[in-house]
Amino acid sequence: MSEIIEYKQDGDWLLAQWGRVSGAQYFDQSDYQNHGIHLIQNLEYLIGLICPIEDGKMLNVAVIRVENWAKLIQFLVAEVNKKLTKNLKVEEKSNVIFVFEGEEIIWTMVSSKNNRKTLLIATRNEGKTHEFKALFAGFGYEIKNLNDFPQLPEIEETGSTFEENARLKAEQISKITGEIVVGDDSGLCVDLLGGLPGVWSHRFAGENPTDAENVAKLLHELASTEISPERRTAHFHTTLVAARPHHDSLVVEADWNGFIANRPQGQNGFGYDPIFLVGSGDRTAAELTAAEKNEQSHRGQALKKLMKALPDWLEN
Repeated sequence: MSEIIEYKQDGDWLLAQWGRVSGAQYFDQSDYQNHGIHLIQNLEYLIGLICPIEDGKMLNVAVIRVENWAKLIQFLVAEVNKKLTKNLKVEEKSNVIFVFEGEEIIWTMVSSKNNRKTLLIATRNEGKTHEFKALFAGFGYEIKNLNDFPQLPEIEETGSTFEENARLKAEQISKITGEIVVGDDSGLCVDLLGGLPGVWSHRFAGENPTDAENVAKLLHELASTEISPERRTAHFHTTLVAARPHHDSLVVEADWNGFIANRPQGQNGFGYDPIFLVGSGDRTAAELTAAEKNEQSHRGQALKKLMKALPDWLEN
């Protein structure tokens, strides 16, 4: 049996042990039902990430009491770095604890018990909203969209670029509601069509078209190009603009390269996903799992950039 590692400082007390069992226990009963359950589940998830089963080195943690979660996480990460020769680092910004592996954020947790805020996504698209919720899990924000605010006016996307449209939505809705708002404008750009449909992706087949109608319109436009999908290059683009009253907005963007298939494939995702071939071209975005798509998609990449930049933007 390996020795017990102890961290005890001020109002914090943690015990940990390397062995055959991995997990976390929480003995501070003062707020267990209200807040502790969520925190310990999140801590268990972190331990699983940084001490994977296949390494054969398991870490079992017991939190006796805690005042400063950031210090406890820093202590645990330092022990893991030492034991497993990893290069993890911990940062805390705007009451959110981040764990980085290299430059990638692999885990987040709100360090304050009463810091939950609303992040309003300027869309009525539940598919987009679901992706935001999945990627912002543990970030401490309740994700809402415009369907939660039926009284809000429709914002016309009159811009000629992705950023102009995203900025219009984010800044106007933030001004009305006073909330932190993220505007997203995304689209598919096909090289053979000179970058179309681009900013008109959502209405390529006319006013208020279905996804299937947009897909059919795009395939019709490419029908005369008797070439292999490898030459039908395209990319998805996302621009995200975060806005809040009386502050400059935050802008991030990302691309996802691929090809246009000859016919729709797959049942997942939304929009043009069924005809967007990714990677080596043997699967469309609609054939990926939600986790696979979030890891590589234009929106997933942009959201990771937003997660990284948001705390500094909020502090400033």
